[in-house]
Amino acid sequence: MRKLAALALAAVLATACSTGSSTNPDGSSSRIRVVATTSAWGSLAAQVGGDLVEVTSIVANPDADPHDYEPTAEDARAISTAKYVIFNGVGYDEWARNVVESNDDKSQLVLDVGALAGVQQGDNPHRWYFPDDVRKVVDRLVEDFKRIDPAHAPDFDRRKADFEAQQLERYTDAIASIRQRHAGEPVGSSESLFVPLADATDLRLATPEAFVNAISEGVDPSLQDKSAVDALIATKSIKAFVFNPQNSTRDIANLVDQAKAAGIPVVEFTETLVGSTFIDWQVTQLERLADALGA
Repeated sequence: MRKLAALALAAVLATACSTGSSTNPDGSSSRIRVVATTSAWGSLAAQVGGDLVEVTSIVANPDADPHDYEPTAEDARAISTAKYVIFNGVGYDEWARNVVESNDDKSQLVLDVGALAGVQQGDNPHRWYFPDDVRKVVDRLVEDFKRIDPAHAPDFDRRKADFEAQQLERYTDAIASIRQRHAGEPVGSSESLFVPLADATDLRLATPEAFVNAISEGVDPSLQDKSAVDALIATKSIKAFVFNPQNSTRDIANLVDQAKAAGIPVVEFTETLVGSTFIDWQVTQLERLADALGA
């Protein structure tokens, strides 16, 4: 179904015009037009680029499962006419890759985050939850923005320095604080979205790897893995349960209810941005996790 939708989107490119930036009345270049498939990367681009970029994020609804997103012809037009396109890759948003590859605008720059991170389809697709990948993306964004708009290269360098000192440091400090205070403590997770942050904070993810991967991929986990997670909650063997409300099943909803009934804090980590900026969103979630672990 998604492949057919992507092919239909690609057909739109035959009539789409290709313009990559906003223009001033005198025809001079203004803001770089950026399209990101997800609000996570779109917000990060907006924070780094500031008023020198104009960012559109396609998948941004915090109440829907991004894995089920069906792109529209309007999405294809937005991608085809952007100067800069950011997609996650790793099988997460292949519809965007198909549209990009059908575009004949050779001046368009594209960031495939999965390729930047050196990962392949089948690896964990939630790259915005990998702190190292977030830093790599910040670096690449600035490089590419300077390439597109060299006249503002000093401005992009200054914005990057300010962002790292004032914003990114909040994010890295929140991760470091959990690692320093709670390293080795056991937690559970409803799916693989939280795995990279568990690694970064040195928390011990007690939920079976096969379980979190199955939920993330939309397949039923084995009865053995289900029983293992039930036992973790029943015996209060975890200090918190991390839950992605955008990818929930009846079984996961039951686990959330069981955790709450057992007095185990449940902390929501979402796939799409909730809040004003990427950093605010991530730091708020990390602070809630820290509070739960300290309860």
